[in-house]
Amino acid sequence: MRLLHTSDWHLGRSFHRESLHDAQRAFLDHLVDVVRAERVDAVLVAGDVYDRALPGLDAVALFDDVLHRLAGLGVPTVFISGNHDSARRLGVGAGLIGRAGIHLRTDPGECAAPVLLADEHGPVAVYGLPYLEPTLVRERFGLERGGHAAVLGAAMDLVRADLAAHPAGTRAVVLAHAFVTGGTASDSERDIAVGGVASVPASVFDGVHYAALGHLHGCQTLAPHLRYSGSPLAYSFSEVDQRKTMWLVDLAADGSVAAERVDCPRPRPLATLRDSLDALLTKDEYAPYEQAWVQATLTDAARPSEPMEKLRRRFPHTLQLLFDPEESEAEPSRSYAARVSGRADLEIAEGFLRHVRPGAEPEPDELGWLRAGFESVRETTDRKADLPR
Repeated sequence: MRLLHTSDWHLGRSFHRESLHDAQRAFLDHLVDVVRAERVDAVLVAGDVYDRALPGLDAVALFDDVLHRLAGLGVPTVFISGNHDSARRLGVGAGLIGRAGIHLRTDPGECAAPVLLADEHGPVAVYGLPYLEPTLVRERFGLERGGHAAVLGAAMDLVRADLAAHPAGTRAVVLAHAFVTGGTASDSERDIAVGGVASVPASVFDGVHYAALGHLHGCQTLAPHLRYSGSPLAYSFSEVDQRKTMWLVDLAADGSVAAERVDCPRPRPLATLRDSLDALLTKDEYAPYEQAWVQATLTDAARPSEPMEKLRRRFPHTLQLLFDPEESEAEPSRSYAARVSGRADLEIAEGFLRHVRPGAEPEPDELGWLRAGFESVRETTDRKADLPR
């Protein structure tokens, strides 16, 4: 059975205020073309279909259009909701849409209800595990405590129990949206650490033949049966060196996997340039980046006059301007945004406590209060996102 694994579309997202609507449309056109040309048997979309819980009308229109085209090809497609999606909104009409072969798995209660497919070698059970926020789903899985590893482990126990009831030789595929230990993150993923330890061990997915993972934006292989497709487009300059692809996966009769990467269209190359303003404006070595989306870090000792305007004369698509003077001490010269880049919310709060009380580490009770506060905010935010309006 040939599967196309993709994830993290983030429909509606922009890139440093630059609209990606046309680029996302081009990707979806490409996806449909690949499904047709490669004779794909099923499409797997591992979460973060939208970039926010309340997507704009343009993003919804893109999603609606690709659903119609995939249904028109007669290719079964399985979607799960990610941590950016509103599970209830994405799942509206799931029962009706499922009749067209488009399966929306957004309800944690349906983790052990597979989409059943088949090829000449027998049945394939496809289980969709939506993003599982620990504070919202613990009770459903009979847990009093525990973070992402606990809730995802409980969901996978249900998957394995259901799989055991199917005929011998049934191959199992799982879609999940999580941070699996060993994966490499980018700056553009939303932190999911609050509510428990962020990462889950790869062993959680023991017993299945292929796990189609979403959440991390870089394509990566953790094991032959355990892969992230990554996002189809770059959503931060930390992804400058990433090759954006989907996985074309061939699932053999014995459950073994062969996979190859299918490149996604790139709307514009990314470039992270670092030099003095004069050097960036005059050196020939920067000529290849004149039509790229540019992040420029200026190393001038004194901040130049009108640097963005001058940069855009040569690099019209300059989107981000940073300053890091070479002659000053590194830490004071770095902006607050640069110093906290890549840190989880809880780490930033702990750092603030250390900053206002030099030499004193946060007390265990204080860390507990901070963690509980962030967890409460996240739980409230997620519940509000799913309230009817």
